[in-house]
Amino acid sequence: MGIDLPLIWAVVIIFGIMMYVVMDGFDLGIGILFPFVKGERDRDVMMNTVAPVWDGNETWLVLGGAGLFGAFPLAYSVVLSALYLPLILMLIGLIFRGVAFEFRFKAKAEKRHLWDKAFIGGSLTATFFQGVALGAFIDGFEVVNRQFAGGSLDWFTPFTMFCGLALIAAYALLGCTWLIMKTEGKLQEQMHDLARPLAFVVLAVIGIVSIWTPLAHADIAARWFTLPNLFWFLPVPILVLVTMYGLFRAVARNANYTPFILTLVLIFLGYSGLGISLWPNIVPPSISIWDASSPPQSQGFMLVGTLFIIPLILVYTFWSYYVFRGKVTHDDGYH
Repeated sequence: MGIDLPLIWAVVIIFGIMMYVVMDGFDLGIGILFPFVKGERDRDVMMNTVAPVWDGNETWLVLGGAGLFGAFPLAYSVVLSALYLPLILMLIGLIFRGVAFEFRFKAKAEKRHLWDKAFIGGSLTATFFQGVALGAFIDGFEVVNRQFAGGSLDWFTPFTMFCGLALIAAYALLGCTWLIMKTEGKLQEQMHDLARPLAFVVLAVIGIVSIWTPLAHADIAARWFTLPNLFWFLPVPILVLVTMYGLFRAVARNANYTPFILTLVLIFLGYSGLGISLWPNIVPPSISIWDASSPPQSQGFMLVGTLFIIPLILVYTFWSYYVFRGKVTHDDGYH
């Protein structure tokens, strides 16, 4: 029995995108939360919690995109053709917030508000259009003769707009619980106060998306509510409710680490629900990972390098977070 290279590459890409969502999600969330924090020193602390690691977090986005290009060129061509505009706007948002990271600390006091706005706007834009792209992916793409046959604005629907707003809420909660873990004093108290309403909003949007998706997509409804798929899917909403209950309790007792860990579990559950809904299609609604894969020689050649580089990325990621572990205070600086 041969090695199933498309399956291995699908796992690599899924892992890379999941790592990006988790690791870049909380620093995008910090930008989303910036308008709720007015003090300059508190804003400095917020940025300092991710300043040493934010650019490394985006490594996983590059890995996912490059892997898709090399291992599943059909999926790459269809998805990018369908989502050029939202993906370009997402990248513009990431550029603005990346520049804001570097320039804000060097700007004069009277000009710093401009970089604050760039950081907020870039974070909101990048997050919103990531959610839009996710919603469009769930909606599926019109493909004829292995080419995208839809329009340039097919992604612009009420469902995708709502998915964009939903991801803003999810990243805000992730950023909020990250700050609970990394800060102390008044800022940590403010994040504890924000965590409960944000958790309610996230629970509401999860419920709405979970109802809207099967109503709008008969194929996904059939996948959810037929046996044996129902046994795979049923634990997800149950675990979401259990995790939410634990999150509310952790926030109520002013826990430091538990809220962030439980929010990560929520993100993972949402990601797993998406996988159950669409697997094994990499171009919904009907193109599977095997249909879209590149030749085995190409996938095998790239896999050798990928299996070498992923452990290195994991090691330096772990090491950077280990070095910058602990609380960040007003006395900590960024140079």
